[in-house]
Amino acid sequence: MSNKPEILTEIIKGRRSIFPDSYIQKEIPVEIIEQILESANYAPTHKLTQPWRFVVIRKEAKAKLGAELGRLYKETVPAGSFLQKKYDSFSAKTAQADCILAINIQFNADKVPAWEEIAATACAVQNIALTAEAFNIGAYWSSPPLIDDLGDFLNLEENEKCYGLFYMGYHNEEPREASRTAMADKVKWLEK
Repeated sequence: MSNKPEILTEIIKGRRSIFPDSYIQKEIPVEIIEQILESANYAPTHKLTQPWRFVVIRKEAKAKLGAELGRLYKETVPAGSFLQKKYDSFSAKTAQADCILAINIQFNADKVPAWEEIAATACAVQNIALTAEAFNIGAYWSSPPLIDDLGDFLNLEENEKCYGLFYMGYHNEEPREASRTAMADKVKWLEK
């Protein structure tokens, strides 16, 4: 008898957001990043539009991303609301992660509604998160408002939009229980 359901359930229930300040300085091999990305490619996609697009940000490019996020923050926040700590956090987070994936969507307005492309990409990101968990790689999907202005930095096409940054890194955090209410409270059964 196969134990696939048990393994899958263990990975799903073990997945947690692990934030960059918990990452250790250990490089994720390119082959593992590619395997993590390959799992995204098997998400459900209406009309096979496969709208997910990713930009892999590593090594020196992480510092450039941190600087760009800092620049955007400084330019967009009112002077009275500027926080040096928040400004500094962009460089710190990008430095702590070993790899950052820019999560982008290529919209196909002539084929499917935008919400379906967003849902398909979210499924792709879930596949990424579960595969990262299987490799004991911490991960965190961040979606600050500044991502709306990263199009030029990421060289996005006109029909593409960034929906977040997916930080990844090895970590030594202990597993922790999920905080979920009972599924029975969220399901209605119709049988007649």
